[in-house]
Amino acid sequence: MRYFRNVSRVKRLRPYLAGAVAARAGDEMSGPALMLAGFALAGSTTEASSLLAGITVAAAVGGPVLGVLLDRAARPGRLLAGALVLYAAGLGMILLGLGHLPIAVNVLIAVFTGLLGPALSGGWTAQLPRVVSRAELPRANALDAMTFSMASLAGPALAGGVAELLGAPMAVTVSVVLIGMAVAAAWTLPARSGSARESQTNSMIGDLAAGARVIVRSAGLTRATLTSVISCIAQGMLTACIPLLGERVLGGAGRGALLLSCAAISALAANAVLARVPRSVSPDTIIWVSALTQAAALALAAMDQPAVLIVAMLLAGIGQGPQLTALFAVRHREVPENLRGQIFTTGASLKITGFALGAATAGPIATWSLPGALALAATLAVLAALAFWIVPPGRQPSDASATPR
Repeated sequence: MRYFRNVSRVKRLRPYLAGAVAARAGDEMSGPALMLAGFALAGSTTEASSLLAGITVAAAVGGPVLGVLLDRAARPGRLLAGALVLYAAGLGMILLGLGHLPIAVNVLIAVFTGLLGPALSGGWTAQLPRVVSRAELPRANALDAMTFSMASLAGPALAGGVAELLGAPMAVTVSVVLIGMAVAAAWTLPARSGSARESQTNSMIGDLAAGARVIVRSAGLTRATLTSVISCIAQGMLTACIPLLGERVLGGAGRGALLLSCAAISALAANAVLARVPRSVSPDTIIWVSALTQAAALALAAMDQPAVLIVAMLLAGIGQGPQLTALFAVRHREVPENLRGQIFTTGASLKITGFALGAATAGPIATWSLPGALALAATLAVLAALAFWIVPPGRQPSDASATPR
């Protein structure tokens, strides 16, 4: 009987992971594809960058609300599927409007589409404990984090390749198709338990407040959230420096994409190791050590040597991949069942916002001094590790069935 239960869980995990890869690859592809299509069809770099900013920044608002709705739904997978359909439809509407509608209208569509962005990241991961048992969660968590690395590796490469071969509009179309491919997997995700549904008695505003209290009151969750968000600011700064690094160190701005691939590959490899030995190191330790690893990588990247730069990007991935896995592990451990969706989507929103802030800040600084921008990013990564220890440790309830009041 135990054998058949294990087989059943494996069968449920495989479509979950396949759907996660498709959705997240489509998401990672959509940003570069929109920028390329915006420039190709509208002929405006302003519109291209505005579309990317609109679809990114809106996630900060949409995440918490979407999370509450997922927590209150009897079949959160079906709500998630609906969010994926609307996100894909929004991308399609932007594509149809480019060159035909005013820039303000296209950006407004991008903003409304971006509200659903956390469904592809935190909203999806929040459903994992219903797919596997508690004992299998650490390994499944590492595999889930690997889907982000796979998506960050495949998405931009697909966007550039499809745009080069078939045109920028087709790149947006392919990202829409990838997101659509995940809908069936989301639709079949397990329902919430009856006891969890019955515990949902607060108003939506009450649930939003309860989620904020959980993040603040849990030292483990506060530490992990603060460190990961500051790390994302540093990661955003590094990403903004990539074209200049490619141009000045590797001889071409386009070669900067290879650096991102190096980071994605090493992140994928590091998480593959964690998936084999998921309980070898405490996730809390991984979070702050990974921040220091990223700081070292950023410092190396400022040395303007091709070989050293490649090593730095590989090291950056080794820091980024396990940190994401550890962050998910802490959330699964600390968050009550009835607030899991909200905490995951809120966390995703905060990280997206931090990344966007870092990228926006680094742009003008890197133009003035590329080593200075990288040094600032390294300093922030060190501060991310220190932030982990600023929050005093405390003992919090980790019962997933508890309902905060």
